[in-house]
Amino acid sequence: MTSLIESYEQQYSVLTAEITSEIGKLKRMPADSEKREQIRAINASIDEGLELLEQMGLEIQDVDSATKSSFTSRLNCYQAELKRLTQEFQNAKNETQIQMYDSSDFDELTTSGISSGQQRRLLDNSERIERTGNRLTEGYKTILETESIGASILQDLSSQRETLKTSRARLREANEDLRQSSRIMNSMIMRSLRERAVLFGVITIFVVVVISTFYYAVTH
Repeated sequence: MTSLIESYEQQYSVLTAEITSEIGKLKRMPADSEKREQIRAINASIDEGLELLEQMGLEIQDVDSATKSSFTSRLNCYQAELKRLTQEFQNAKNETQIQMYDSSDFDELTTSGISSGQQRRLLDNSERIERTGNRLTEGYKTILETESIGASILQDLSSQRETLKTSRARLREANEDLRQSSRIMNSMIMRSLRERAVLFGVITIFVVVVISTFYYAVTH
């Protein structure tokens, strides 16, 4: 089971390295047709990465509890990494679309009689879209950081829960030992009281016999 998960991890590592490289190529490509092909290829790789992580998550559900926490934490990191790559790809794709729009459609609109005011508004809209994309990127980074902190907190809580379970089990054992010791002490006390009662009875009988003997000797 763990060997299959590790195989998925190796495939995922190779795939994310390829996605990172392909995104870098997309940013440097000048030709529109090549960029479209590159975008399709990256989309396919991201879908493959999502499928790998899904399979990994299913396999992790069946591992033993001793290693499940470690695999789950690693899966969370992989998911966060793929989200980051997806957002980076989306930003690169947006920039590509803006460039394609500026280099082709905008020139066609200009030659077809669009006024300078309309051109200016189109440029302003493009700038606003770019600023919005940047804000979304920053917000996504914040989400990733928050998710990482949350995963760390959950891992700490899980560790503390195991510690509490162990401490509770030890307390139960100590409590049971105390109960057993209390029962033994009570048994010893009761035995001691019985022995004292028997001894007191023997002494009483002995005293009565001595007194009776002495009295009989004196009167006769």
